Amino acid sequence: MPGRISAQEVLNNLHLGLIALDRDFNILLWNDWMERHSAVPAQRALQANFVSLFGQQLTPGFLRALSNTVSYGLPAVLSSALHRSPLPLYPSLATPAGEPPVRMVQSVVMTPIRGEDGSRTCLIQVSDASHSVKREKMLMSHSEALRRQVVTDGLTGVNNRRFFDEHFALVLQQARRNRSPLSLFMIDIDFFKQYNDHYGHGAGDRVLKRVAEALKEELTTPGGVFARYGGEEFIMVTSGMDAAHATIFAERLRQSVTALQEPHAKSLIGHHMSVSIGVCTRGDELEDDPEGRNLMASADAALYRAKLGGRNKVIATD
Repeated sequence: MPGRISAQEVLNNLHLGLIALDRDFNILLWNDWMERHSAVPAQRALQANFVSLFGQQLTPGFLRALSNTVSYGLPAVLSSALHRSPLPLYPSLATPAGEPPVRMVQSVVMTPIRGEDGSRTCLIQVSDASHSVKREKMLMSHSEALRRQVVTDGLTGVNNRRFFDEHFALVLQQARRNRSPLSLFMIDIDFFKQYNDHYGHGAGDRVLKRVAEALKEELTTPGGVFARYGGEEFIMVTSGMDAAHATIFAERLRQSVTALQEPHAKSLIGHHMSVSIGVCTRGDELEDDPEGRNLMASADAALYRAKLGGRNKVIATD
């Protein structure tokens, strides 16, 4: 009758591979999609033994799932995440000379079918998951980029205050657990407002980047955290230093900015950019300061004293 199509035509126009196997793994169905991506014509595939046809090209995971479906009637789903390319199928059989063909990323569904006589067959559906995998990678990459934007200072490229606040709690917890001293450094650029007013905000942005890079390069201890805390202020936390070593390290931070030799005509203490640093180190006292508020307040007070005492210096709490 005009307008009617056969079941075989429907199967051959599907955008997925269809294979049917009997209990002995002989091939009963092999549609056009399978022909295109395996280079095995239906005439050769039909009535051939599926396992013998592909031999060692089948993955162990695929063979286990197939055996369970045919022998015990257990349906199976082989995701592209766990079973990337279980069958020797290829997106395109035409590859550049000298390059081996790359298998298609696949999703496979195995469905047991019981016939009227009680015999069991297996229907295998194979779909090309390459685009899904690419899309997933793009989404993950985009998600990671967004995550970095959320915790990164847009101007200097170092961590921002949000990142510091989240990780400070973790560093504090680890220091308490390991009974390790923790040092907090509050760093402020001296007379930055005057610098901006004299040189302009473009120059101010540039010098903020230089200072951030210089300070960041000094932090080499594992687990340390450095961030722009706001405006011209930076913050750093490290573990494992006693008070004396923390003071020496703070002085090294100060000198790293001095070494930039960044001109500052409006500084009231010199002719170049400088920083003031307040540092506080706590050991067993952290047990009574679970959120680190006292540590933070003490370092901030030390910074205030450094600025009040003439700037371009390090003040450590007693």
